[in-house]
Amino acid sequence: MTRRHRALGLALLAASGAALAHPGHADVSFASGFAHPVGGLDHLLTMLAVGLYAAQQGGKARWTLPLTFVLAMIGGALLGPLGVALPMVEGGVAASVAVLGVLLAIVVRPPLSIAAPLVGGFALFHGHAHVAEMGHQVLMAYVAGFAAAAAALHLAGFALARWIPVGAAGLRIKRLLGGALAGTGLVLLGS
Repeated sequence: MTRRHRALGLALLAASGAALAHPGHADVSFASGFAHPVGGLDHLLTMLAVGLYAAQQGGKARWTLPLTFVLAMIGGALLGPLGVALPMVEGGVAASVAVLGVLLAIVVRPPLSIAAPLVGGFALFHGHAHVAEMGHQVLMAYVAGFAAAAAALHLAGFALARWIPVGAAGLRIKRLLGGALAGTGLVLLGS
């Protein structure tokens, strides 16, 4: 095992402990909005997966997929206060982890016309969940906070993917990460 692999493992392990906390939402500040995606395992893994998945793409998909996610997530957050309920929000959030994990594991690169709506659809569930879990007290600072956290997590996933070596070993690592994400998504779907 190389130094890079050990560091990757330690980083993922460190992130997993914080992700299990999923803080409450009495405070609707930028900081609490920023903490929400980082504090929930389902949100954290999805947003890292979007960054990892974007890094596997070519051309404009590399920035379009994370941008689509953030914008659609904001749109999903605005649905709740408008009285629009999404069915099975938690199932949609969990499914996003599983599906993105599968796409990473099998290294699928659908056209942007398919990938962007898929990522955007999942983002609607995440945005709706962020607002639903805070009690519909939508403040722009809170929304800006979770949008900033999502962008930062996408960037972290992208950087992680760029750090993984190119070649057969890197492909195995990406497939293992994708498989772990898919497995976690399935567990989340079952709970």
